[in-house]
Amino acid sequence: MKIPLSWLKDFIDLSGLSVEDIARKLTLAGMEVDEILYVGLPKPEYKEDEKHEFKTNGIGWDREKLVVAEIREVKAHPNADKLTLLDLYDGQQDQVVLTGAPNIFHLKGAGKLEKPIKVAYAKEGTTLYDGHADGQVLMTLKRAKIRGVDSYSMVCSEKELGITEESDGIIILDDDAPVGMPLADYLGDAVLDISILPNMARNANVIGIARELAAMLES
Repeated sequence: MKIPLSWLKDFIDLSGLSVEDIARKLTLAGMEVDEILYVGLPKPEYKEDEKHEFKTNGIGWDREKLVVAEIREVKAHPNADKLTLLDLYDGQQDQVVLTGAPNIFHLKGAGKLEKPIKVAYAKEGTTLYDGHADGQVLMTLKRAKIRGVDSYSMVCSEKELGITEESDGIIILDDDAPVGMPLADYLGDAVLDISILPNMARNANVIGIARELAAMLES
């Protein structure tokens, strides 16, 4: 069973506890954590000879380079029919971002958007997953020229962020997402993959896990 940390926080105060502290308490209580998936949150750093207590996966998002931004207009690429150029604001300055995202292609040439689209924006030098590679292959954004246009940054899909394995276009955030906020603060999470034994079936839900943690923490 996969439980996002953000869901647990809806029911219990976990202040002062690291993700590993929570995983350790659950495991000792008979709800073994098989894996921790870090989605944007920083992974713990271990010394070279230090034993890894839990299997971990995922990447942390650079707070300076990966932020909430808004698309203000979708323009045609001068040399490629399937690519578009985005007028985008990242909270500090305007950017021109090249993309082939299919889920905003219909807005090409529509002029200034009445309501800007909030997106995950990765600046030059950001480390992400390659959205075009099989599996999870890390890449670092580097400046390049694509069909005659400079490309130095990108708007991200769920796969590139490590949220899912699918990439059907860029991820579109809620309208109230604060432009310029580090994406890790807005969307970062950790997901606990927990094995629930038959004799603990009462905990096969978020409320059950939160109840057990509250009992252990006496909160």
